[in-house]
This record gives sequence, structure tokens and C-alpha cells, in this order.
Amino acid sequence: MGLGAADSSSTGETVMVVLDANRSRGNLHALEWALRHVVRRGHTVLVLGIFCKIGKRASCFPFHMAGEKLERLGEGEVDPTDLKEEIAEKRDEYKSCLQPFYRHCKKNEVKLESKIAAGFCPRNVTVEEAQSCNTCWIILDSHLKKDKTYIYGHVGCNLALVKGKDVVTLMPSKVILQESSSLKHRRVDDGHLSNDPITDNQEGTSITPPPKNRNWYPLAWRTGFPRSFTQSELEVITSGFSKESIVQTLDNIHMYQGQFQETPVLVKCFSPNDEHFWSMLRILSRVRHRNILNIVGYCFAGSSMFLLFDFPFMGTLEINLQNNDLAEKIPWKARWYIAVEIGACLRYLHEECVDGPIVHLSVCSSHVIYPLGGSAMLANFMTAKCLKDSSPRDNQSLAHCLNLQEGDGIAIDVQGYGIFLLELITGRSARCFLDPNKEDLIDWALPAIEKGSLSEVRDPRLTDTTDDRFIDHMAQAALLCLHDLNRRISMSERIGRTMVVLIVLHLFRRE
Repeated sequence: MGLGAADSSSTGETVMVVLDANRSRGNLHALEWALRHVVRRGHTVLVLGIFCKIGKRASCFPFHMAGEKLERLGEGEVDPTDLKEEIAEKRDEYKSCLQPFYRHCKKNEVKLESKIAAGFCPRNVTVEEAQSCNTCWIILDSHLKKDKTYIYGHVGCNLALVKGKDVVTLMPSKVILQESSSLKHRRVDDGHLSNDPITDNQEGTSITPPPKNRNWYPLAWRTGFPRSFTQSELEVITSGFSKESIVQTLDNIHMYQGQFQETPVLVKCFSPNDEHFWSMLRILSRVRHRNILNIVGYCFAGSSMFLLFDFPFMGTLEINLQNNDLAEKIPWKARWYIAVEIGACLRYLHEECVDGPIVHLSVCSSHVIYPLGGSAMLANFMTAKCLKDSSPRDNQSLAHCLNLQEGDGIAIDVQGYGIFLLELITGRSARCFLDPNKEDLIDWALPAIEKGSLSEVRDPRLTDTTDDRFIDHMAQAALLCLHDLNRRISMSERIGRTMVVLIVLHLFRRE
């Protein structure tokens, strides 16, 4: 389960998952997708199982998995006692299917509730339930496809139709684009990215973060994205590629900030024939994961090539760790969950991509975007490789993609993840140890961890000792990632060996 960091807006919100309960034993993709991509700590997950066939006619009942009591929800044409035996049988089957999810949710501070509805129109029951609680998402399983348009028209939240495992149609909340960017801009003196309107301290230009609305989510996740952009559209977004819009120039790649659909975006302009453009487009157009900073769109017109991303408001994790005030606001539990999310992202890239393994090859805190009330995201796929690319742009690209052996690439990512864990533990960037005449982060931190002296290397800015177990778990996971790298084993196997107590308990094994 990949759960994002909790924020105040998630408390009291409900994610509804609506299933055809007659098929629930073999159709839990909707619930699995919701827990992996939408649910955050503090949410309530309401699983509404709809039985279309119980007897000839039935009423609508909620039930609680921990008890045996059936309470009436609505008025029906048949007394529940007349269907007691059949409903009890269906209830037990449903309880058996959902029981493993209760354990997962309890571990991740999520409240899971279940109700069953029998004999009523699925769309009407779904809308009624959504309107009775603070619903931020409705997730429908594939058998309710015919009802999605009606439901979407009668609710104000986000809706997703899960057609299969990780195959989803997203329908954003109708209020997403109604928020205006009316917040006043101001200069942030230390140049860091905050929840207030932010600014680039080199150019003095400002940009407004997304509206503080519980239904807001990045452009890359909205229906219709990623998509192709014209150069004319990009000129509007970047104010004609003005110098004032430039955020950074690195390795002949110019990065501009701008606005699209009242949402801040980052536009990367590549030099002609830059192979990185094609490599990133090829990879990012194939992956979908809540912990990957994906593209909003792309443009290639003549010699001009562009990629669009959602703007990283909070900056990188490295930036936050290097600022004392910001680092103190990332407690051990938050760092634990960041590690969990990035670990889940790597597992997805290595083992779950439809077109074969993808390796990132540069996992570190400077390539992890710090969450803005949501999930940490792996970014900067400049060095990433698709190891089994069957449709490259040309033969040269094919050789470029296959130049790296699968085991070698995965080993590099596993080691990078181990170093990333050390960065979370120590609060120090691995790039601060690049002097070839001095020891690196591994040489400095690993010996102390191996001998059980975490106090020598742990981030001294965090003095709270109530969450020490999270530090221990991350340290043990780092040891597993950084030892025996010559053995070519998977991310899941390497970290999963101490699954009961380590960080990836929530990720790499499901019951």
C-alpha cells in the first residue's frame, strides 16, 4: 500500500470505493488502486458493495465487519428477516474478501468501513452515500461503467473508473479549475519553496501554488493528460519564453515557469537532437504512479523540443534537508513515509511496468520532490533507461537503451535507494561528500550503523525520540541495500528479507 503523508485536509475526508459485490472475490482492483494511489493517512475508506441479485427483491443494509448486527439503511419492499439466511451468507463472503484490507488500513492509520446495498439502483445509492459524508473521491469498479456519467454529474468530487489492474479513467472534480490564482505574490528571502506564493531567488519572478482545495491534484493526473502542446501554446504559457520566466539553465536545458489552466507548470526546453528528450518522453509516457513526477505534455516542432511538468512547489527533499528550519519540520515518521513511497515507486519501475523494467540510475534526495500535502515523487528521469524497449526511435536509441544489463541497472537503483535512506537518516545530502580526497556518505555513515551507533550519524536537528523505531527500520533497510551488491536480486527480495520489522512492510509484501 502506498499511502501519502497525512495533512490536515485529509482528516475527516472519505474515499468511496463502489464494487459489484456479487463479483467482489475476483474484482478488488478498484479497492487496491484506491489504497495505492489515492488514500492518505487520516482518510476514511468506505467500501460500498452493491448486490444486484439477492432473492427477487431486497432492501439496503449497512453492516460492520467486526460484528454480527445488521442495521437497516433505507426503506425496501421486503422485510430483512425474510432474506436473513441469504444475506448472512453474502455478508460472510464479502467479509472474507475484505478482511486483509482491514489489516493493511489499520497499519497505515486509515479507517476502513463497509456497507452492502441490495435491491436499489447502484447509481442512486452511490450518490446518496457520497452526499451524506465528506467525500473527496469515488472509485468505481469496471462493472459500474454505465453508471459513471450519472454519478459524476450528481457529485462534486473526483471520480475514477478502474477498468483493470492499473488501467483507470480519471474524471476530476468540477471545482478544480474554478479556483482563481488571486493570492498575492511575495518574495521569499531564503529562496526555498513554501506553501505561500513562491519565488525564484535568482530572477525575482514569482509563481502561485495550487489552490488549497481538498479536490486539487496535479495536471498530470487529470483526464486528457499528458497531451501534445503546440509551440504557440507554450509561448502563451511562458510569456513568450521571456527571460523573466527562466527558472534554471543546466546542460543546455532551459527551464521556464508558467501557468496553464490556472495551474503552475514547468517547461523544459531541450536543444535540438537531445537524446534525453526522446528517452524521457518514451519512458514517462508509459508509466503512471503517484510517486513519479510525470509529464503534463510535450511538444516537438522542427528543432524545438519541450516537456511540461507540474511545478515542484516545495522543491526537492535535498533543499528541505539543507535548510535547518525546514528539516526540523520533517520528523522521523514523515521521513519514514517518504522512504516508503520512493521504495514503492522503484518497485513499480523494476517489476510492474507493462513494457518491462525501467531503471532510474540516479536515485537521491536531489531527485525527490518534497510533497505538497500529498506524496513524495521521484523526478529527473534524464538518466533513466527502459531495459526492454521494443519500439525505440531508431537503432541508435535501441543500442542506447540496451547498453545496460538489467541486473546491473537494478543494482544501481538499489544502491541509490540505500544512499537515499542514509540521507533521510543523517539529514545530509550525498552530494556534500563528492570530494574524491574525502570519505563519501556511505563510508561515513555505514560503519556507525553496522555497530549499532545510530546516535553518531542521525540528524541532530530532530531531538524527538518517540519515533526511534522508524530510524532503526530505515537503517536496517539501508544495510540490506548497500551490502552484497554483486548479488543480482530484486528490490522486493533485497528489502523484503526483513519485512516484518523494516520499512517496506507496507510495500513489498501483501497478505
